[in-house]
Amino acid sequence: MIYRSIAPDFFANALSKQAFQALKLSLVTSSITTLVAVILGTPLAYLLARWKFRFKTWLELILDLPIVLPPSVAGLALLIAFGRRGLIGAFLNDIGLSIPFTTTAVIIAQLFVAGPLFVRSARIGFAHVDKQLEESAYVEGANQWQLFYEVMIPIAIRALASGAILTWTRALGEFGATILFAGNLEGVTQTMPIAIYIGFERNLGVAMALSVVLILVSVILLMITKQLDKEEE
Repeated sequence: MIYRSIAPDFFANALSKQAFQALKLSLVTSSITTLVAVILGTPLAYLLARWKFRFKTWLELILDLPIVLPPSVAGLALLIAFGRRGLIGAFLNDIGLSIPFTTTAVIIAQLFVAGPLFVRSARIGFAHVDKQLEESAYVEGANQWQLFYEVMIPIAIRALASGAILTWTRALGEFGATILFAGNLEGVTQTMPIAIYIGFERNLGVAMALSVVLILVSVILLMITKQLDKEEE
């Protein structure tokens, strides 16, 4: 792929308007997706790892389901849920909000598919914290918030970072759910994977350039993740 992309017009294609808009949209939406996943997923992962409650197994099953679910099925499910006549979309439409085929739809699709990766990684990180440390914190008078913020987070930080990187990488490469739920609107919902797909019909040079960019970004992020794993060991 990299060899075939080497051409005099490589940088022209990589810096074209279509490529720049797709790259910018992918970076912005995947970053927002990762931030939301970290904010919402961290306490949820802690709850799943350290607490026991009714229907916990079912909740874990629902959260892990998008990881194995085909992206096209995920996109169709989101469209049915948030469409104008959907379970949630009908209510939103009544108050003047429409999510499908917008940038917000891109973020929701990425979060639905990639968010569980962070929750799973964070859950494993919190579960491996020694319970004696938790008991010692309680003996010293720590409350639940202090235990979570001052004990759990610092110890599980590598697992959280690794999960965030995997989530960002998965969101950056999301295609199936996005194209079904958000469509292909240049500058609005056309992310890099969609631009690559469209490039096969319109501009193969742009598709090749964006593919190389995604490969390089993925390699860098995987190297960082491997380094975090080595430090943890």
